[in-house]
Amino acid sequence: MENIELTAVERRVWQAYARGRTVDLRPVDGAEADSGAEWGPGRTVRAEVLRALLVEGPRETGETPLLRLTGARITGRLDLQYVDVAAPIHLWACYFDEVPDLYGARLRQLNLGRSVLPGLHAIALRVDGSLRMTRCRIRGPVRLGGARISGAVFFDHAELGEAGVHLDEPVLALNRVIIDDDLQADGGFVAHGLVRLEGAVVAGNITLDDAVLSNPGGTALHAPTLNAGADLNAARLTAYGRINLRGARIPGSFNLEDARLSNPGGTALRASGVTAGTLWVSGNARMTGAATLRGSQIDLLRIGLESWPDQVRLDGLTYARLGPHEPAERRLRILERDTDGYIPFAYEQLTAAYRRSGDAAAARTVQLAKERRHRATLPSYARVWGYLQDITVGYGFRPTRAAVWLFSLLLVGTVTYALHHPRALKPDEAPDFDPFFYTLDLLLPIIGFGQEQAYAAEGVYQTLSYALIVTGWTLATTIAAGVTRAISRQ
Repeated sequence: MENIELTAVERRVWQAYARGRTVDLRPVDGAEADSGAEWGPGRTVRAEVLRALLVEGPRETGETPLLRLTGARITGRLDLQYVDVAAPIHLWACYFDEVPDLYGARLRQLNLGRSVLPGLHAIALRVDGSLRMTRCRIRGPVRLGGARISGAVFFDHAELGEAGVHLDEPVLALNRVIIDDDLQADGGFVAHGLVRLEGAVVAGNITLDDAVLSNPGGTALHAPTLNAGADLNAARLTAYGRINLRGARIPGSFNLEDARLSNPGGTALRASGVTAGTLWVSGNARMTGAATLRGSQIDLLRIGLESWPDQVRLDGLTYARLGPHEPAERRLRILERDTDGYIPFAYEQLTAAYRRSGDAAAARTVQLAKERRHRATLPSYARVWGYLQDITVGYGFRPTRAAVWLFSLLLVGTVTYALHHPRALKPDEAPDFDPFFYTLDLLLPIIGFGQEQAYAAEGVYQTLSYALIVTGWTLATTIAAGVTRAISRQ
C-alpha cells in the first residue's frame, strides 16, 4: 500500500485480513458502540486504510481473506463506489464518523451488526450473500434503492433515525430493491420516519413483527406494488402514520395480528388493489384512522370485528372466505361505516361468503339489509313501495311474513262475515254461504270459489271487503316481486 503509513492498530487489521482473523478492539468483550466518538487512537482505524485493504490487501496461500473488525472507530468516509470486493466484510460494533458510500459496489457479504452510523449510501449495491444490519443505530437515511441482494437482509432490532428529528427523506429507502431471500426487520426494529419499499421484490418472507414505525401525521410505511414471495408478517406492529400497500402482491399471509395502527384524521391502512392469500387482522386494539381495501383480492379475509376502524372503504373488495364466523347482523355494521355510502358490491360479497360457508339464513339477512340500505337512496315516492315490500315479505327474503299476513286477514274476514252474513245477490241461485271461502275470494285475485260473485256485503262490511281486495292484490304483487327477486339471486 503506497503513501499510507499504518498505525499499530491498522497494522494488526492488515495482517489479520489475509488469514481471515478477527481483530476485536473492545476493552470489554460484548461492549457496544455507544460512545465511539470518544474512542482514542487504540481503537481508531481510518476508512482509507480499509478501502486499500479491500482493494489490494495481502493474500496468503491456502487462506481465505476476510475483513473481520470489531469495536473500532472508523474515521473518514469509507468510499467503495463501484468497487468489486471479493472478501466478505464484517464490521461488527463499529462506530462510523461519516456515511459509508457503497454506491454501485459489488460485495460478497456485508455485516454491520451492532454498529453506529450517521447513514448509509448504498444505491445500486450488489451483495452476493446476505446484508446484516442487526441492532444497528443509524441516525441518518439508509439508501438502498435499486440494490440486489442475493441472500437475506436483516434489520432486526435496528433503530433508524432519531425521535423528534424529522428527515426530509426516508430513513430507510428500499425502493425497487431485489432480495432473493427474506427481509427481516422485526424484534424491536424502530424507524423514526418514513420507510420506503416501493416496487421492492422480496423472494421470501417480509417480517415486521414487533416493529415500531413512527412518522405521525405522515406515512410510516410506503410500499406500493411491493412483491413478496411468501408472507408479510407484521404481528404486534406499532405504526404511527399511514401504512400504504397499494397494489402489493402477497401470495401467502398478510398478518396484522395484534397490530396497532394509528393515523388520526387520515388513513391508517391503505391496502387497495392488494392481492393476498390471507389478510389477518385481530386483537383488541381498533385502528385509529380509516382502512381502505378497495379493489383488493383476498382468499381468506380474517378480521376481528373489534379491529375495524370507524371508517372503511370496501368498494371492489373480493374474498372467497371470511372468518371468524360472526352473525350477519354484526358484520353489517362494518358495511354501514363505509365512507362511500351504499356500496351494493360489498353486500354481494358478504352474501356470497355466507353462502359458501353454508349459512343461508345469514346470506338472506345480508340481502335484506342491502335492500333496506338501497331504499334510503331512493326518492320518497319509491320508498313507499319499498316499505310495503319490506313489511309484507321482507323483499322476498322473509317469505313466512306473507303467510302470517294472509292468515291474519283470512281470520279477520272469516270471523267478521261468519257473524254478519252478506246479502245474497240471487237468493234462489246462490250457493250456501261460507265465510272462509268468501274471504279467500276477496283476498286471492286469481283463484275464485264463486262466493264473491254470489254475495255482497253492505255498509262497513262492504268497506272491509274492499280493503281485503286491495290488500290481497297488494300482497300478491309484493310476494311475486319479492319471490322473483329472491329466485334471480340464487
